[in-house]
Amino acid sequence: MQLVLEKRAERSGTIALVSPLIAIGLTISTMVILFAILGKNPLLALHAYFIAPLTDGYSLQEIAVKATPLVMIATGLSLCYLANAWNIGAEGQFLIGAVAGSWIAVKTQGTDAGSWVLPAMFVLAAAAGALYALIPAICKVKFGASEILTSLMLVYVADLFLDYLVRGPWRDPHGFNFPTTAEFDPVATVPLLIEGGRLHLGSIIALLVVAVAAILLARTIKGFEIRVVGAAPRAARFGGFNANQLVILTFAVSGALAGLAGIIEVAGPVGHLQPGISPGYGFTAIIVAFLGRLNPLGILIAGLFLALTFIGGEQAQIAMKIPLDVTKVFQGILLFYVLACDSLILYRFKLVFSSRQVTRGAG
Repeated sequence: MQLVLEKRAERSGTIALVSPLIAIGLTISTMVILFAILGKNPLLALHAYFIAPLTDGYSLQEIAVKATPLVMIATGLSLCYLANAWNIGAEGQFLIGAVAGSWIAVKTQGTDAGSWVLPAMFVLAAAAGALYALIPAICKVKFGASEILTSLMLVYVADLFLDYLVRGPWRDPHGFNFPTTAEFDPVATVPLLIEGGRLHLGSIIALLVVAVAAILLARTIKGFEIRVVGAAPRAARFGGFNANQLVILTFAVSGALAGLAGIIEVAGPVGHLQPGISPGYGFTAIIVAFLGRLNPLGILIAGLFLALTFIGGEQAQIAMKIPLDVTKVFQGILLFYVLACDSLILYRFKLVFSSRQVTRGAG
């Protein structure tokens, strides 16, 4: 008797719907075992991760702040993935957007520049992120290069470029040799929504991005084109849709959103440019995109959930001395289970009996 995976006659809509919930359940079960191995009470650890952050107003704001870049980046990535274009380098596009937008903030530092500064930072960051994302897209379309490898390699280029700037020409002369720019002027910072809190305008922008993406995919011909090219490439070719143009378009939009998220993060919660501005938002957003089923509304929920694990991880570190890296382990396990469970959409488990056992049973 063997347990094998058998291809389904058609895609299972039920499994597609419950697959993220199964993945989350399996991830939490695995984390219980991991907490026990670490010598921590699993129930107290799960409470610190998933319940405690929801009982405090400040933590709720922090969840929204953390979810903002995740949702924006994941929404852009979902367009790429739906079009069967694999942008893995959103982290680099996030960093390049942060650098490009910060250039205006650095150059206008102390010059009494007007209210045009912040919108200009947003535009430049989005443009830079889009141009940076176009590099792997053009390499794929023109030369057949793997966009997975090229977009991933560009992450390290962007990271080192940012590091060079804040340790060299952009370093704050009054910063005691720390690798950081000077604090941005008030005209170059994202306005806060709640006095005394950290919730900022970027959260509203993220909600607008989700709404626009939902309308694009559900109500426009371009959205239909994106979905058809990804789901049925042959049908798309017969329909006259140009897959290469969609690769360019989706990469550009994805890069623009990642770049915009980058400058919102720097000009919002951080307030200046420095190394380590991202705890891996670009990579975590890949998990958010798949956990949200590549649907903008699902991505919004998934982004809040992953943000909860960030804040919960910090609280678990303070309250129970659980290493912060456990949060990254959680996210990695979650991605593994999401992809594993997604295979059940097209396949199902089946018990196969050997012919000898079947013959003996018949006799």
